[in-house]
Amino acid sequence: MSSGRQVPALILIIGSGVFGLSTALALCEREEYSESAIVIIDRLPFPAPDGASIDTSRIVRADYADAAYASLGCEAQKLWRGEWGAQNRYHETGLCLSGEVGAEEYVTKSYENVCTLESADTIKAFDCNAKMAQATGTEGACGSMGYINKNSGWADAEATMRFLRAKVVAKNRVRFLSVGVKRLLFSDGEGEGEGEGEGEGEGKGKGKGKGKRCVGVDLQDGNFLSGDLVILAAGAWSPSLIDLRGRVTATGQAVAYIEVTPGEAATLSKLPVQLNVSNGMFFIPPPPPDKLPQPAGQHSKGKFYLKVARHAYGYLNPTTISNPENLSENITISLPQTNPDHPLGAQPIPQQALNDMRDYLNTIIPPSSPLSAIPKRPWQHSRLCHYADTPTSDWLLSYHPAYNKSLFVATGGSGHGFKFVPVIGEKIVDCLLEKCEEIFTEKWAWREKVDGEKWAGDGSRSGPQGMILSEEMKKGAARESKI
Repeated sequence: MSSGRQVPALILIIGSGVFGLSTALALCEREEYSESAIVIIDRLPFPAPDGASIDTSRIVRADYADAAYASLGCEAQKLWRGEWGAQNRYHETGLCLSGEVGAEEYVTKSYENVCTLESADTIKAFDCNAKMAQATGTEGACGSMGYINKNSGWADAEATMRFLRAKVVAKNRVRFLSVGVKRLLFSDGEGEGEGEGEGEGEGKGKGKGKGKRCVGVDLQDGNFLSGDLVILAAGAWSPSLIDLRGRVTATGQAVAYIEVTPGEAATLSKLPVQLNVSNGMFFIPPPPPDKLPQPAGQHSKGKFYLKVARHAYGYLNPTTISNPENLSENITISLPQTNPDHPLGAQPIPQQALNDMRDYLNTIIPPSSPLSAIPKRPWQHSRLCHYADTPTSDWLLSYHPAYNKSLFVATGGSGHGFKFVPVIGEKIVDCLLEKCEEIFTEKWAWREKVDGEKWAGDGSRSGPQGMILSEEMKKGAARESKI
């Protein structure tokens, strides 16, 4: 271990999403942690229906305006083309990345980066909507400029998460607990950890070394679990367990699904994903009917969905809670509002979002398209995909500076972590060992707080900032489109 630190006997990982499971897998494969026991704690049994990555699909791309993420995306794609994407989990059908004049910087820089990283023969740029629409396969496109990169595509999210969890289980080193975490436990110096209850793990929760430490977790079932190292990887729920104001906030992103026929799925499955960074709208096709992703999930039971969503600044859900690091103080933060009781995590979303997505669908699949019947159908279901957003859309992979390297925070996926699942666990463990690549050291560090109004993201977002979910839900069927 670096810096002469003692190997943690027991590591607690809170969260079994992309960051949590991939970290567990990487820990199992690192010699430095070969003697460490590992426990993953999640509020619901896997797969949680409302988990961000328990879904039909996610875009897989190296198309980033930031050269560092573009390179990392290319590294991940090489693995997607192997075992990670096997059994029809990954479909390299291409990506049409587009934008409007005046907001084309992200598209232009992404194009330059992928042309440097990949064969330019598989990447074609377009300087007008008409040319782009001819190449998408739907006879429509959104945006006045863009390009199609045939090296990108999409992955079945739930099937991938099932595959990842199976890899972790196969290591036979990780214990899984399905119980909510009420709060983290802290201790000063050599003192006992706070909280009542009967501990479930090795150790007595005593701090090792000087200074305040995180010594375990207080569970919703009344028990507590002590550990030598706690890794907080709870995604959009992370701000409920430590004070992340000004660093990470939960935002809800609108997603809706239209059921298509097997024949339509066969046609759509050959087409590129479309993503417009000026309005945030994107669509992901279904898989070919004869190549269903495995392991099969809730979304793969004989139905085929065209997914439409918006990668925007999202909706806030202000919630007042006790400050998890100072229980005598109340704070108001945004937390996810989900429907875990529905097998697909389905829930109502603002009507305006549905209107905008309908208009987008009519744009990319116009009346002239052989697929024109699809936009006329009702939405099969909708949901909110919750991001753990950061001010710059960079991830937060860092020891919490207040707790003497006993609490590591792995969150802030900002809606673009999934595609890196083949490599992200290794990067997180590199950060644990304080061996982060120099190019990411500042990006993933614990930073100073940033006022919410100054969260610019990475240039790929759109729409108004600061929308309150409850207020938008009350607006009903307002018809003015933002497309």
